[in-house]
Amino acid sequence: MSESQPESYTFRVNAELLSPGQQLVPGDGAAAPLAPVAGTSLEDDDFGTPALVIVKLEDGETVRLAYASSVRVLAPAPEGSPSDAVRRIPSEEDNAAEILSAAAAAHPENAAVQEITSRLERGLNVKSGSNLQDVRDLAHLLFVDLGDAENALKVCNIITGLPFDGNFGRWNWIQGTLALAAHITHEAGDDESAAAYSQAVRAADASETDPLKAKLAAELLQRQLNEPNLYDREIHRAAEAGNADSEREWRILRLNSLLYLRAHGGSQTLSDAELERRIRTELIAVRG
Repeated sequence: MSESQPESYTFRVNAELLSPGQQLVPGDGAAAPLAPVAGTSLEDDDFGTPALVIVKLEDGETVRLAYASSVRVLAPAPEGSPSDAVRRIPSEEDNAAEILSAAAAAHPENAAVQEITSRLERGLNVKSGSNLQDVRDLAHLLFVDLGDAENALKVCNIITGLPFDGNFGRWNWIQGTLALAAHITHEAGDDESAAAYSQAVRAADASETDPLKAKLAAELLQRQLNEPNLYDREIHRAAEAGNADSEREWRILRLNSLLYLRAHGGSQTLSDAELERRIRTELIAVRG
């Protein structure tokens, strides 16, 4: 396994869905993970409704978690490379025309949706960076601006099944779409799909075959993850100048960066809780 491809990864899962072998990561992830999960059982409240998840660990300890609470776990990386994860993601490329038509029909009065869908319906070329950007922009518009998670995810899946082909220019749009799909499925409680999308986000991380270049690329990636550009100064300047349009554009860039960070596995400088809080804050700001 290469230096840039971790042997394990972290993600969030509802307490009742914990599986043997997974390791709970306390707090914001700074503490060491607990012993692997050996098994779980449920404890009901006085009305017969599941209330607690009793987690037995391999070291004999017991952890009590609220039913349906979201916990952070460490687990072995899925078999195969991140590129292989793409094969486990629903592909809607063949149904693109139908999906685009449904999105347009759902929002007949939104000029931006009509413009993008009309452009893509004339012919979708997945080798075209501009077409990939249109798909990403449409999915983003549907979810962020219009709150239409269902159509947004279907639009995402038009291109999320595309593998990394060595062209980082095109991959940038696919990767952004994967990060958005990971967020949508995470919010819907579909942790299995969210983990697959998140793994696929890393498909290009280990693409460099030269050992020295691969090491440098891994170091650069780590700096980008731990020292992300979140456009603080740009947003502050736009807000001070009263330029709402400019501020919104910068906030969208910040939101995209935050979605990528979480999908990629997080940052040493931003805890899971902080990433969640910032994503919620940006969604409220952009939608407002």
